[in-house]
Amino acid sequence: MAYNCVVLVKQVPDTKRITGKAMNDDGTVNRSALPAIFNPEDLNALEMALEIKDKSGGNVTVITMGLPAAATVLRDALYRGADEAILITDARAAASDTLATSYILSCAVKQLKYDIVLCGRQAIDGDTAQVGPQLAEKLGLPQITYVEKLIDIKDHTIIAQRNIGNGWQKVKTQLPVLMTVTAEANEPRVAAAKKMMKYKAALTPADVSQQVKSENPDAVASELNELSSLKCRELENKGLLIKQWNLDYIKADLNWCGRNGSPTKVHRIQSVVLAAKESKNIEPTDAGLTDMLHELIDDKIIA
Repeated sequence: MAYNCVVLVKQVPDTKRITGKAMNDDGTVNRSALPAIFNPEDLNALEMALEIKDKSGGNVTVITMGLPAAATVLRDALYRGADEAILITDARAAASDTLATSYILSCAVKQLKYDIVLCGRQAIDGDTAQVGPQLAEKLGLPQITYVEKLIDIKDHTIIAQRNIGNGWQKVKTQLPVLMTVTAEANEPRVAAAKKMMKYKAALTPADVSQQVKSENPDAVASELNELSSLKCRELENKGLLIKQWNLDYIKADLNWCGRNGSPTKVHRIQSVVLAAKESKNIEPTDAGLTDMLHELIDDKIIA
């Protein structure tokens, strides 16, 4: 029996490269100040969906919400084996907290036919682990959180093992279901060379518009629109057009989106600077490095 999986993924700032400009004054993340990467545990969720597809058949659809640049993680998902990718992008969704984000994503998922919805346990930029459970609530689905192992799936029934901190639980439920997946669940597969060759040219309508405008700097708006429409049709015929939905398409209530739909407010931001108690400059020479090693050995820091 084939199962259709929907995987929610996110492009996040690389929190291992935090700088002093990582936050805006209003408490939101300054995403332009940090390199963007595929949220790590979302890769584990994608891998679990691909493993279900490998075993039982079905389709894997990947959805992300963000700026047009977030299409990068969608192409990455296609490289790894996803069948379809959808970008939710709309300026009216800016500054959405977890409640607004889960609402918007629920509206998008409702446009699809699915058996299993998968998310990473949490995103490294917010570390809340709230979007998955909130999404399950809005979709009216049973949920299995902190999944570290998929034990069995057959006859529209799934059995999974979830981490509970000091042990684990084995959970059984009927489909459809939403699961959040931990890093321990699997080892995400690497991108396939053939799929990279195929999907490296995959673009969203926003990508197409930007590309057409760059290639035709003197064209007027009507010409740009016509050229963009033609390019989108060509990509669609080749299976290389990444779907792009806005809030109107998914029939979202704007009162539940963006700042209007986000009850979370940042009270204040506090910058914590860790200053070294003492420091010593080492000359970048062979002699300087030799002296440093001798000092570390004398202090029994290294043997």
